[in-house]
Amino acid sequence: MLLELEFEIEPGNFILAGEASSKIKETLKKLGVKPEILKKVAIVSYEAEMNIVIHSIGGILKAIISKDKIEIIAQDSGPGIENIELAMKEGYSTAPEEIRNLGFGAGMGLPNMKKYSDYFEIDSQKGKGTKVYMIIYNK
Repeated sequence: MLLELEFEIEPGNFILAGEASSKIKETLKKLGVKPEILKKVAIVSYEAEMNIVIHSIGGILKAIISKDKIEIIAQDSGPGIENIELAMKEGYSTAPEEIRNLGFGAGMGLPNMKKYSDYFEIDSQKGKGTKVYMIIYNK
C-alpha cells in the first residue's frame, strides 16, 4: 500500500458533498495516475459519497492506493438497501422528492459504481447500513 485516505461523510450535508471524492482525485493526480483511471475513481467515489449523504445517517469513504490498484470503500450506517437487485437498476431511486428537486437521486449511483469499477461488491443489511467495495486497477 502506498497511501490510505479516509473521510467521514456527514448525512444530508450538501455543502461538503463531493469534497472527499475531490480530495481522492487530487491525490491520485499528484501521484501521476493516468486520466482514464482518474475518471473511473472520480465517478465511483463521488457516487458512493453522494449515496452516503443522501441515504444514510453517516459513514466513511476510504481510498486505499497501491501501485497496481485503487480500492474504494464506502460504508454507512442507515436503513440499508431493501432490494439490492432493484437498486442496481438504472433509474431506480429511493431518494425523497426534496433530494430529487436538488438534482440528486436519479438512480444512477449504484449502476455507475458497478460500471466504472473493475471489481464491485455490495453488502447491505436492513436497519444497519451498507458497504460497497470497489477496485479500479491502475494499469
